[in-house]
Amino acid sequence: MELNASFLPHKGDTSHRTREMVSHLQKSELYREYQAAFEATTGLPLEMRPAGAFQAALQNSRQTNPFCALMASRNKTCAACLVLQQRLEETATVEPQTVECIAGLRESAVPVRLGETVVAYLHTGQVLAKPPTEKGFNRITKAIGDEVTLDKAALKEAYFKTRVLTKKHYDSIVRLIAIFAQHLSARSNQLAVQEATSEVPVIAKARAYIANHLTEELSLVQVAKAVNTSEFYFCKLFRKSTGLTFTDYVSRVRIETVKQLFLNPHKRVSEAAYEAGFQSLSQFNRVFRRIAGESPSVYREKLHGSNAATGSLAHAA
Repeated sequence: MELNASFLPHKGDTSHRTREMVSHLQKSELYREYQAAFEATTGLPLEMRPAGAFQAALQNSRQTNPFCALMASRNKTCAACLVLQQRLEETATVEPQTVECIAGLRESAVPVRLGETVVAYLHTGQVLAKPPTEKGFNRITKAIGDEVTLDKAALKEAYFKTRVLTKKHYDSIVRLIAIFAQHLSARSNQLAVQEATSEVPVIAKARAYIANHLTEELSLVQVAKAVNTSEFYFCKLFRKSTGLTFTDYVSRVRIETVKQLFLNPHKRVSEAAYEAGFQSLSQFNRVFRRIAGESPSVYREKLHGSNAATGSLAHAA
């Protein structure tokens, strides 16, 4: 069975599908609870936005820095913020990245991945690494020129109230977000599968058939026949209804099954792969890495500790 389709469907529809995925993550209880706890504990803003969203970050949080809000309210300084966000996205493709704006405030972006694809970023920041000074404020007003007409007194007051965090303290906060991003990345694949739960009866019947025959070498022809439709019609309907190709849906269901099997610390990688319906370890390793963003052995080690991979037959490279 060919297993090389991407979750992100239809050319031209990628942005829409990505935003749908991120919208589900944003509305999830997991994210909302973490966001509330993070902001209450650190006093810093936290925001998730889709990859490629060209807009100023951290403007909708209750913890938004008033100085940053004032700066973003004018065209020139807002444009500078947008350029900063674009630079963050261009560099934060694998690991968290931190940059400084023209006012010397630090902002960070942490990628949230769906397999090997970055679908969103978690943003935080708007803090200074050193206490604000008159010299620093004068440098800012000189840099923004006539934009200082936005009320210099209010801008200065907000600047001197800006939160100050040492590099060590701030880096620890960003690390906490990076750990949370890993959980969101795992959740994103579950959502990709769950998105296929509100289809027409034919697709619901197909999903049930797939679940009952997951350990077999499933084919589109086989499932289409089981639900009494033509191969062409079933393929088109399945993609339209679920946003996934048939092969990619089956792959994702199998990967979620493997993740559940990995909860047993004594379950070997090879055993989990075959029990989930994969026909070879090389096929399994390739699909797991594409969907989960890392090898199965690495995922299992993270789940149970460094001894989890002992006895495993495969180093999923």
